[in-house]
Amino acid sequence: MGTKSASFWVALMLVVLVPLMNFVDSKCILFNFGDSNSDTGGLTAGLGLYLGPPAGRTFFNRTTGRFCDGRLYIDFICEGLKINFLSHYLESSGPDFTHGVNFAVAGAATTTTAVPFPLSTQVFQFLHFKNKTRELRPQGRGSLIGEEEFRDAVYSFDIGQNDISIGFSNNLTYQQVVETFPDSISRIKNAVISIIENGGSKILIYNTGPLGCLPQTLALRKRDSSTLDSLGCLADYNNAAMAFNALLDLLCHDLRSQYDNVIIVCTDMYAIKYDLFANHTKFGFEHPLMACCGHGGPPYNYRNLMTCGQPTATACPIGTRAVSWDGVHYTEAANEIIASKILSSSYSTPQIKLSCLCN
Repeated sequence: MGTKSASFWVALMLVVLVPLMNFVDSKCILFNFGDSNSDTGGLTAGLGLYLGPPAGRTFFNRTTGRFCDGRLYIDFICEGLKINFLSHYLESSGPDFTHGVNFAVAGAATTTTAVPFPLSTQVFQFLHFKNKTRELRPQGRGSLIGEEEFRDAVYSFDIGQNDISIGFSNNLTYQQVVETFPDSISRIKNAVISIIENGGSKILIYNTGPLGCLPQTLALRKRDSSTLDSLGCLADYNNAAMAFNALLDLLCHDLRSQYDNVIIVCTDMYAIKYDLFANHTKFGFEHPLMACCGHGGPPYNYRNLMTCGQPTATACPIGTRAVSWDGVHYTEAANEIIASKILSSSYSTPQIKLSCLCN
């Protein structure tokens, strides 16, 4: 082989291999804390519950513990980042922790509820996971996530919706509900600080969505005296969510001031989700305030004790473009849009793309 020919092949190999080496070396790690909006099977694994059909009927074609007909927004985020779906910390059979862990549990809040996995417990579980990983790594066992990977990982928090809904469910007035928020925000702050003080340097905080637009909220809580917004959503519930989010914005600002060596990105989930209701026709959705899977028909297709998964409930035909899956949670179609907006960074402060933050 001539010198010129040999040089050509060396150059060609460098062009091909260097990008591949960079791709292999850059390992995106994601740790997630939250509630049912991002629970990939924690409640079912943790309590041994069975979430039956029609949940999981699209994409997975089986039940997975997700409160959805298919993928959650966090699944689409994983796809966008080109990493594996996050296994749940509580899943005992065949978990894959290569690219991180999901600690979110359906029904969880910042404080203890009927679901025994509040935010503080989820953080303790992470610390246990990290310590156990550190113990097993020299033996070539466990997740093998390294110390630098723990430091460079993204730690996401999506919690608060249940804090708001529990207050209203306990028949507190709007003002009484809002007065509980500082304690909730304080617990989120403590959780984030715990992660930072244990080496986390990249924090992603989602605010909470428009609770007053959920079919369950409208079906169970709307009264003749209730004030509705221009979309037909319960104003008090959405105003409460915005009041909660205003405090969360202040928390993000305070944390940035306190930890100038930590990247703290806050994403406006409220705006992302409200847009699905406000501009539903743009996304091809029909009847945005009506659950796909439920009982009772229009206007909300939600009736207590006849909810999705019960024999008395039915699901809309596969392929129907709906925002709400079961009256509380979003459909796969909606989650795909939610994830794309998150990944765009257009709704984040500062506007750092998650792909850049992750790598």
